[in-house]
Amino acid sequence: MLRNTYLNFLALCLCCVTAAAQPVPQSLPEHPVKRYATDLAPSADLLYRIKAQQSGFSLSGNAKVAWRAQDRQYSISTQTEAAILGRILEADSSGAIDTFGLAPLQSTEKRFRKPRTTTRFNRQDKTIRFTESELSYPLQGGEQDRTSAIWQLVAVARGAPNKFKAGSQWRFFVAGPRDAQAWSFKVIGKEAIDTPLGTLQAVHVLKAPPPDSKEQQLDIWLAPTRDWYPVRLRFSEADNDFVEQTLERIDQIN
Repeated sequence: MLRNTYLNFLALCLCCVTAAAQPVPQSLPEHPVKRYATDLAPSADLLYRIKAQQSGFSLSGNAKVAWRAQDRQYSISTQTEAAILGRILEADSSGAIDTFGLAPLQSTEKRFRKPRTTTRFNRQDKTIRFTESELSYPLQGGEQDRTSAIWQLVAVARGAPNKFKAGSQWRFFVAGPRDAQAWSFKVIGKEAIDTPLGTLQAVHVLKAPPPDSKEQQLDIWLAPTRDWYPVRLRFSEADNDFVEQTLERIDQIN
């Protein structure tokens, strides 16, 4: 039970198609279309240290994120390992770079002892489709997957740093393995964060769950002096269980 809880919760942190026509949800969720100024972060490999508190137990692990952006294309590859269990999650996103910023074509997730899931952004018929459900959503511009959303947020912060201040909100339409919904990121303010790289001044950004929702809260800290890379991410639940990943190394790719 504890193992399954840990795997499912940690997998959410990091951070499809069938032949037949796919139905559109009877009630479409809010679908923000925002064209923000963007400036993509330099390509890099980032290593994170992970700690978690689950049902009174302390857990640990590490994650490696390979971020690449070049020649109007991008890719993100994340591998997460937990103590004793080994690799528990692989998450990838790849696509083009357009006037909205990142424009995913495909994202995949492979969790521990689970089949790989795929979400596809079909730019020709302008739909988002899933291997894990028969839902589909229209592509209107700026849509992200769960892996690309954080890096799109980084690009937005770099593109308009003077507007990325306390109280501002930044909205994306984000697709997961089975469905999609609007995400709203609110800038809380500047904070000092202790990391293996030293104490860093970071901008705290919050994605709060909707009222009465059982979804986790996501807190992100972006470091302007480190190219706005995410230096800490924290997923937390109402019962104080959490997973936190903190940056410990950056290897930039020339």
